[in-house]
Amino acid sequence: MNASGGMAQRYALALYEYAEEKSVLPEVLNQVRALRKLIAESAALREFLSDQTLDFRQEAKGLEAVLNAQGFSDTLKRFIGVIARNRRASRLDDILGAVIALDAKRRGETVAEVRSAQPLTAGQRSALQTRLAEAGYARVSMIERVEPELIGGLVVQIGAKLFDTSIRGRLTRIQNAMKGAA
Repeated sequence: MNASGGMAQRYALALYEYAEEKSVLPEVLNQVRALRKLIAESAALREFLSDQTLDFRQEAKGLEAVLNAQGFSDTLKRFIGVIARNRRASRLDDILGAVIALDAKRRGETVAEVRSAQPLTAGQRSALQTRLAEAGYARVSMIERVEPELIGGLVVQIGAKLFDTSIRGRLTRIQNAMKGAA
């Protein structure tokens, strides 16, 4: 695991254990999912989170405004505030994904990271769950991430297995094949 992945795991564990201790875990998990969905669907929010020119105070104020407008709990607002003060706002989606992965692991589910160029629709999500079940992954928790640079298709990672049907992946494979033929 790389250092940044370890960082996300540490933040995730801190939130998870705090929410568990305060008996608000189900509420926090629902809000984590809602915030990840908001990040996935809002290009402006993704751009704001990745803006390296902002001061951490600006990030904290901006995130607080978004969280207040969406009605998130004080627990999540304080947690996101800590992330912003520690200059980790650009990693917020990774941290939230790690919270969901930690919950899935504790419930005995397999975690699948699904990256797509656009947010998945309910139908696409259901079809993917069905395909994963057919492949032997019956209890799967999906962590979705939007990466427009994929152009189209999906990249699904379950443990060490990677299934890349993205257009970017196909173009890379074609480019490598052409280099080998030259």
